[in-house]
This record gives sequence, C-alpha cells and structure tokens, in this order.
Amino acid sequence: MSNGDLDPSLRAERLRVIEEFMGSTGRRTVKQSRKYGKTLRKAVPRDVFASWVPASTRPDAAELVLSQDAMRVEKLVPVRHERMAASSFAFYRGAALVMASDMSTLPTTGIEVQVCGDAHISNFGLYLSPERHTVFDINDFDETCRGPWEWDVARLAASVEICGRHRGFSPESREKAVCGAVRMYRQAMWRLSDMGNMEVWYAHADMDALVGRFAGRLDKKTRKKFAKTMEKSKKKNSTRAIERLTEIVNGQLCVKSDPPLIVPLRNLLEYGNVGEAGEREVARIVARVLTQYKESLPPERVSLLESYHGVDMAHKVVGVGSVGLQAWIIVLEGVDEHDALVLQVKEATSSVLERFVGSSPYENNGQRVVEGQHAMQTVSDMFLGWTRLRMPDGREHDYYVRQLWDGKGSIDLETIGEDQLVDVAMACGITLAHAHARTGDRHAIASYLGKKDVFDKAMLQFARMYAQQNERDYQRFLQATKSEKGQA
Repeated sequence: MSNGDLDPSLRAERLRVIEEFMGSTGRRTVKQSRKYGKTLRKAVPRDVFASWVPASTRPDAAELVLSQDAMRVEKLVPVRHERMAASSFAFYRGAALVMASDMSTLPTTGIEVQVCGDAHISNFGLYLSPERHTVFDINDFDETCRGPWEWDVARLAASVEICGRHRGFSPESREKAVCGAVRMYRQAMWRLSDMGNMEVWYAHADMDALVGRFAGRLDKKTRKKFAKTMEKSKKKNSTRAIERLTEIVNGQLCVKSDPPLIVPLRNLLEYGNVGEAGEREVARIVARVLTQYKESLPPERVSLLESYHGVDMAHKVVGVGSVGLQAWIIVLEGVDEHDALVLQVKEATSSVLERFVGSSPYENNGQRVVEGQHAMQTVSDMFLGWTRLRMPDGREHDYYVRQLWDGKGSIDLETIGEDQLVDVAMACGITLAHAHARTGDRHAIASYLGKKDVFDKAMLQFARMYAQQNERDYQRFLQATKSEKGQA
C-alpha cells in the first residue's frame, strides 16, 4: 500500500458497501447504521491513517500557503507571514489548506458530517452562552463545510502532537495527549450513539461539567488555572473591548489607532486600506453592513440591535491564517458610552476543503460559516449573521458578523503543562464528537471506531508522521518568505 491507497479489491468493496447502504431508500435504523459502520472496517481499515506518507505528487506546502496571499490586503501579507513564521505550531495553524490537500489523498468511510475544517487545538475555547453560562466548544468556523469526519479528528490529533513538540514535552506525554483526544472522541461518540436525538442536540460541554468530569485527574494547581481562565473569559466582553480598544476624542468615543493591526475609519485613507475611496465611502459601506446584516437576524435580535447606534469603526487584524482578509470592528453605543456593543465583521472566502469535497450549497460564504457554526455548536452568539458588500476595491466580499468578545477565552498553550495538555486534548475530543454527532450518522461512526484502541493508535502514528512533515513544510516556508524579502 503506497501513498495511503487501498488495494483495488478493497477499494471496490468500499464502493460496493457505500452504494448498497447509501442507495437504499428511507433512513437507516440504529441497528442498520451500526451494521453499516462495522462493515466499513473491511472496506476502509481503521488503521489506514497510520499508513499516510506524502504523495509523490504532493504540492509544495509553501506555495500553497503563499497562493492564498492574493486574496488578502497587500499591506497585511507581511503580518501574516510573520505570525506563521513564529513557530512550527503557528505555521500549522495557518496551513489548513496544506492539510486539506494531504487528507484528500487518503480514503475515508464516506460518512459526512458538518466539519470544522480547521479543528486544531487552538480553535477550541470558552465563550458565554446567551444564558450567560461559560461553554467550552469549537470557536472558529471559517473553513466549515460538509466533509469526512476523519479529517477533523486528524487535524486535532496532529495539532496536539505539534503543540507538544513546540512546548518541548516528552514523547510519552505527547502520546498520552494525542491518544487521549482520539480515545475521548471515540468513547464520546459511543455515549452519544446511546442517547436520543434531542438529548444529543441539547447536550453541551459547559466548563463546570468538564471540570467535574476530569476532577479526579486535576491537581490543585490545574483546577486553579482553569478557574482563573474562566474568570478572565467572563470579563472579556464588549465593556472590556471598549476599555482596551477605544478612547474619547473631542467628547466622542473613537477606536484607538495601532497600525497596521488596528486602523480606525479616520485613518484608513492615509494608511491605504481603502484605496482612493475616502472616509465617506467607507462610512456608507458601514451603513450598508448594518442594514443588510440585519436581514439575516431574527426579528427580536433586529429590535435589540436597532436600540444601538454606530459611533466608529476600524480595520482590525485577527488570527494567524486569517490575517490579511477584510476584518472590521464596529463600535455601537446604547444608553451611553458604558452601554456599548462591539461587532466584528469578518470576511469569509471559500473553505479550503471545498476544492476537495465540492462546493458549498450556500452562495454566500458568510452564510456558510454561520450555518455551519449553528449546526456544530449547541449555543451560538446571539448576533451571529452575514452579509455581502461591494468594497472600495470594486469586488464583492462575503462577511459574517458576530460580537467581537462575548466571554471568549482560551487555554494558554504557550504556558500549559504536560498534564494540562492531556486534559485539554481530551476535552477537545469530547467536544468534536458532539459536534459531529449533531450533524452526521453517529451510530455508524461509533460502530466503525469500535471499543478498542485500533483507531487511536493509527491516529497517534499519523500525528507523529504529520508533525515531522509539518516541520519540513515550516522550514520550507521560512526559506520561501526569506527569499521573498530578499527580492523586495
């Protein structure tokens, strides 16, 4: 078996099994789904990911990453390169397209779910539900679409290994973390398979439940660290955003300037982000953002939004892989400057997975992101919506809108300890299983995975091999961007 290809007879068997079940009319019963999942083990062995090696026709990883620069704000491209160059882990976070390309060379079970598309460990975190509970869930959906559940699990497993290497952790602790993530995914899928549909739909991982689940494993220091993270996340809201990102100028609330990361409306023309359009044109664009965005919200949310009025906006750089895409913050004021709402308007382009799994059914990529997020999360931001605008560059851009900060928090992976990485990885595995169970055939996935650690061990081997490949890709990226600077 080379490049992850199945033996022709096994491939034919896989197609026969899939056609037999997918071609049947009506929905499968739980018993039929479990039989289907178990039968798939013959067609797609559970250890198939352990055989992954880079394909001989594998595209150059640096070229794939750099090809995405064309759709970004030119002046921000160096910022993106700088952030991805910080470490091999940072590079991995920004290289979702590279991994999607690699995953497309491996056979899958054919069971599709709503995938995150970028389910690395940094894309899980905390936020407040509309009921003000602190929830732990996936928090980035820029690449979401329908696709193979295995790709999300592989992305998570490899990220845990790469994070552990970045932190200098021992091979033994990295193995515990990777296997813990995959084992928790597998066991959670079985638990979810035994639950009713409504139970699965409403189940969510709030932090109190997670801490309680792992209480026996957490030492006093770790429990204290998690409590501190939760408390810090609760304070990260629009009020905090106003304190950190704004100032009073001539009696008016304005966004602070910190180019190139934050460029307020009043400075956009001089910085060059909007070409020759000028501030008035951008101001008109902001008005159109709010008008068209409201069409994607339920009536009661529109009423709440209309109780605020806009006071300022700015271009704000976000993330690692997203750097250079259009991203704005809009500051709105309610009763007074202490009653503020800060929205983020972030550009959405096609998912990197679409070139391998087919186009999204949504014409607007902002809607693709929002619908995917609603499908995978039990509770989502109450202001989540989308819009499409023609920007000063003459092109139409798709956007999704959300609150900038609403109790958002994350585990500090730069200071995390070995045991803590294991715990976080396990929590991510449980969370990912829940998202997939909501949107795909959880019974078939559970049965395919089984109750032994065959799949866990395969993913461990894959994570190790992919971490090595990621390091080579990272070094190639450093060389490519270095020579790019030399030519400038």
